[in-house]
Amino acid sequence: MKEKNTIKSLFARSEITVILATTTLFIIFSLFSDSFLSGYNLFNISRTAAIYIFIALGQAMVVIVGGMNLSLGQIGGLTVVISGYCMHVMGLPPLVAIVAGLIVGCLSGFINGFVMTKLKLNSFVVTLATSFIFTGLINGISKGYPYTEIPKSFTFLGREGFLGIPLLLWFALITLIIVGYIFKYTVTGRRVLATGGNIEAAKMSGINTNNTVVLANIASGFFAAVAGLLWISRTGSAQPSTGGDWMVISFAVAVIGGTALKGGVINVIGILFSSFLIVMVKNGLVMVDANIYFEQAYLGAILLLAVSLDSINNIMKAYKARKDLKLAQQKVTQSI
Repeated sequence: MKEKNTIKSLFARSEITVILATTTLFIIFSLFSDSFLSGYNLFNISRTAAIYIFIALGQAMVVIVGGMNLSLGQIGGLTVVISGYCMHVMGLPPLVAIVAGLIVGCLSGFINGFVMTKLKLNSFVVTLATSFIFTGLINGISKGYPYTEIPKSFTFLGREGFLGIPLLLWFALITLIIVGYIFKYTVTGRRVLATGGNIEAAKMSGINTNNTVVLANIASGFFAAVAGLLWISRTGSAQPSTGGDWMVISFAVAVIGGTALKGGVINVIGILFSSFLIVMVKNGLVMVDANIYFEQAYLGAILLLAVSLDSINNIMKAYKARKDLKLAQQKVTQSI
């Protein structure tokens, strides 16, 4: 009985499901494709997964406070354009371009959070509006042309590896450890989770929820900017189209990884494995000669399945809670 309960509690953990799914998919593609396990392919999968981790963290930061960021991709794209402009047109050093990109990301996130809290507007409406604003800035600044004169020193992180593992993945792993520590052991992290879990209760406990929401949006913009900078580092050019497909990716990786859409929950281990899951779906479709034009349909189906499972899990938990409460009431009645 004890062993049964242990197994049940193990599978109740949100990251176990995505770990099993990722492992299963890895085995399937390994069996059906000779080139899937090549060192070159695995290196590329790891690099892309690392960037997906930052994209997902950007979305997770606002989801855990009960919101969403539909302008995430546009913030990343604006960061790419500004950083590329600094290096290609202005001839500034990579470090200056990085700082400029991060400032743009954080400022964009601050604008989103400030408008939400001061005007009491829904995150959906605000970030939908700012996504158009940021898109206009991207097109206006770049005129649609990429910036290709990127110094080799800037591409080092995106193209090199250590111990056979991309530097991008090492960077992502370190970031996940830091993020996990912040949310588990720091006051700020707990306040963010508390705000997302129950904003009214958080207010009553003395938490400044407005500041917390603004902080979460700044963090979202920061991670979107980091993802944009890493994308430049990987590709060696600053493309204005960067971030166009990030919305689906950000939600898919975050939600499948265990970040609750209702807020208050984040799972860094789940985000790690779900990023590989999504990349393998995209990569594996090419390897097994599947029709890649249906790629978005596959990703959408995976996201819908993840959201459905999350909803079903919440319904089952609520049912169990009501059942336990009813049993407790019956015991009290019988004792009387």
